[in-house]
Amino acid sequence: MNNPLLKYVLAFVLPPVSVFLTYGVGTTLIINILLTLVGWIPGSIHAVWAVAKRDEALKGY
Repeated sequence: MNNPLLKYVLAFVLPPVSVFLTYGVGTTLIINILLTLVGWIPGSIHAVWAVAKRDEALKGY
């Protein structure tokens, strides 16, 4: 997925989907699913953070 705006919108609306599309199946996705089950806001915060972290790593900052 190359559109950063779409990734951040998905991170806010459907956090696990955004993390799955960014990282695939792994520990980050499991953590995000658990946080989303605890509450939508913690899941969204984690998803936005994870997507931003991945974008930052790919840009080389």
